[in-house]
Amino acid sequence: PEGRLQDFFDFKNNPLLQPLAKTNGMFWPITPSMVIQHSANYNPLAQTHSNYPFQACQTSPIDSINIIGAFPVQNSEDAKHWVATVNFLRTVTKMFFGRDQDLKGNPPPILHLSGYGAHMFNKVPVVLNSFNVELASGIDDISTKQEAVPFQTTPQNVHFDVNSTEEQTWAPTRSNISVLVTPIYSRDSIKNFSMKKFVRGELNGKGENEVGFI
Repeated sequence: PEGRLQDFFDFKNNPLLQPLAKTNGMFWPITPSMVIQHSANYNPLAQTHSNYPFQACQTSPIDSINIIGAFPVQNSEDAKHWVATVNFLRTVTKMFFGRDQDLKGNPPPILHLSGYGAHMFNKVPVVLNSFNVELASGIDDISTKQEAVPFQTTPQNVHFDVNSTEEQTWAPTRSNISVLVTPIYSRDSIKNFSMKKFVRGELNGKGENEVGFI
């Protein structure tokens, strides 16, 4: 997120999202699997007394990208990262409304997708369509509070002081997190598109204020 959205995603000063401060967003600890599809849509134009219609190209859309990966948690720091990731995903799928007046009425934020190097995904603008978190049964949980909870115990087997004011959150030691994102480009970005530059790999978002085309 950029611009005024930084006020909402102030990772460094937000205790809940602070584990994501170094990367300015979420990432998978283990390389996830991705399903990528590019397509070219053609419209058949029927010709009178002809068996073969002409194919007129309409668009070359980039279909939604499905990303799914394992999210292991081995200690309380990993648990904090897991909780921060889930709350980040909850936030970026919500539009701005309610009592907050700043940005009220705006849709969910546009994110940047990066991975696999400069000529695969580099600052590709995307919107998050949906996400799934798999919480399987029979999996141990770890608390985000290291000093109060034994390593790798379940919430059913741990006793807490009733006078404690610190919040406890549990993260599964093994889960899968998947997201569905769709590339989205503004009108200003599309105005700067050049087929020659794209073929040469010059539109990969390497500039400070540029986005990556795929």
